[in-house]
Amino acid sequence: MKFSINWLLVFIPITLILEHSGSPDPTVFFSAAIAILPIAALIVRSTEQVAARTGDAVGGLLNATFGNAPELIIALVALKAGYVDMVRASIIGAILANLLLALGVSFLIGGVKFRDQVYNARASRTYSTMMLLAAMSLAVPSAFSRYFAPEGTMRQEQMLNLGIAGVLLFAYVMYLFFSLKTHPAAFASADGATGEAHHHGEATWSMPRAIGSLVGASVLAAWMSEVLVGAAEGTGQALGMSQIFIGIVFLAVVGGAAESGSAIAMGAKNKVDLSVGIALGSSIQIALFVAPLLVFASYFIAPEPLELSFSRAEVGSLFLGVLIGTVVCGDGQTNWFKGAQLITVYLIIAMMFYFMPVI
Repeated sequence: MKFSINWLLVFIPITLILEHSGSPDPTVFFSAAIAILPIAALIVRSTEQVAARTGDAVGGLLNATFGNAPELIIALVALKAGYVDMVRASIIGAILANLLLALGVSFLIGGVKFRDQVYNARASRTYSTMMLLAAMSLAVPSAFSRYFAPEGTMRQEQMLNLGIAGVLLFAYVMYLFFSLKTHPAAFASADGATGEAHHHGEATWSMPRAIGSLVGASVLAAWMSEVLVGAAEGTGQALGMSQIFIGIVFLAVVGGAAESGSAIAMGAKNKVDLSVGIALGSSIQIALFVAPLLVFASYFIAPEPLELSFSRAEVGSLFLGVLIGTVVCGDGQTNWFKGAQLITVYLIIAMMFYFMPVI
């Protein structure tokens, strides 16, 4: 993001003025969404600056843990407000936005500029395997809820959700240990270059500045997220959009804008390994880290616990997206047409959720 989107920070005061002047909810909602974009970018960049000073292992852990902080903050605010369906949809939407939209745009732009691009197929297959594991794990509590507790939550369902959330976090820790400690070479670029510091050309910040920026940006993100979520219901009613559509498209795209922008920028620079690593790595973090963390957090901040009981459409879309992504990304080479294919699948899924009636 060398072109800098910091000028969009002007939408923070604009959003506050719109909110306190009684402007229509859609106006407030989209203004807050725009304001969150540069804040999310600052969170990601601050995390990378802190990580650059802590060594490879700790730095990789910090990037992995805080890379999806914007999505997590927005989801926590929505969870506290009681929008459980919206939060569930945003989990699926964030995975699909990274896997299909961000990677698709990256492949499309990179393919137009460089015709054919290559990347580490072994790393891509590892990412794909983890995504299939995550999709299966999220489908199990959904099936349990549908067949054994269709009328309401039962104790066994709550225990299953907590158990699966714990297993997913354990799988995430193993994935970090594998990628950062025992097999880092498996994730090296196809040209043999390492791919961790994709902002190495930027000036290095001091540690106080990096930490201060991270804390300040997180506070701003939480503030704007409250405004965003507060206007979400009214926006849906005014524009004919369900909570599920708002979560699966708008909240997911806004929360992941910084990571998606980085993935697209790397693809445009012919650094496809980094692009794939950012997009697929972020999807894995959402499924294995953010989702279970939200389950545990819901017992403390939400009116009701968050259950990983997704609808048939959400589970089907997740499996479809993961399978298409696996097929398209598995051979270690790409072109603009593969990007167009991924974007097409994302648009079809988004349209399905827009026109899907609320039951």
